[in-house]
Parts: sequence; C-alpha cells; structure tokens
Amino acid sequence: MPSEYAKSLGARLRSIRQQQGLSLQGVEEKSNGRWKAVVVGSYERGDRAVTVSRLAELADFYRVPVSELLPDGSGIRLEATNKIVLDLEKLYDTTGEDLAYVARYARAIQQQRGDYNGRVLSIRADDLRALAIVYDISPSGLIERLTEQGVLVADPRAFFAS
Repeated sequence: MPSEYAKSLGARLRSIRQQQGLSLQGVEEKSNGRWKAVVVGSYERGDRAVTVSRLAELADFYRVPVSELLPDGSGIRLEATNKIVLDLEKLYDTTGEDLAYVARYARAIQQQRGDYNGRVLSIRADDLRALAIVYDISPSGLIERLTEQGVLVADPRAFFAS
C-alpha cells in the first residue's frame, strides 16, 4: 500500500503532466519511449518508488525544477533563502566558464555598491533568482552549483571572526 508521501508525490507528478497537456501515452511518445506510460502511471499512483536520480530526470523532461515535483509539506524548502554570501577570492580565482556569469554579476554589484572589500559579497534573493534564470536552473540548483564549486560561504559570521 503506498505511503501518504508517495501518494502526494504522485499527485504532483500527475498535476505537472496534466498542466502540460500530456496523457501518459503522450509522455511515452514525447520522450521517444524513454518514459514508459505504465512506469509514469505507477509513479503517479504511488505504487512504485521513484529514485532521486529518476525524479531529477523526470523534472528535466517536464522542464521544471525538482522542487516543483515534491509535495507540499515535504520538509524540503529549497527556495527559502533571503540571501547567499559569496567568497569573492575563490570565485574570481577559480572561475571557469561554469561560473563566469556569477563572477560578472558579482563585479557589477560591487561596482554599483562601491563595495570593494574583496572578500565576500552578499547576493540578495532577487539577484539569485535572476542569476538562476541566466543558468536556466532553479535558485536552489544554482546554490548547489555554487556550493560544489566552493564559492559559497556557509557561515558568514565565522568568515569575519578570523
């Protein structure tokens, strides 16, 4: 018997699919058989567990952030951030093409604010959303990318204590 969470996740999957005007068979056709109608249907009913990687692939197929597929009350609040803090030294020293837009944006903010302390820069939620659009990912996806690249300051208070 499916858990309440599995049912809620399935309801979100069904809702996203229906919002896009797709039947289960339509998903199979649009994906060229990558997503079988019977499998997607079993995810939607909560009869079959979906792995995180498969959920991410399905989100990519539907062109929505993974967080949009998660049911309300899942305990995961990926978009609930007021601001992030970038380590500018690491950003400017290690930036390849992957974070070039973030580096350019950070320089523009520094210039606009007249803030050249050179160590850290806070990025407000609106700026984060704008940058995420440029990268065609969710704000939480961008935060994840910044974390992986080591340019996000986890605890800004500790940074200034040194």
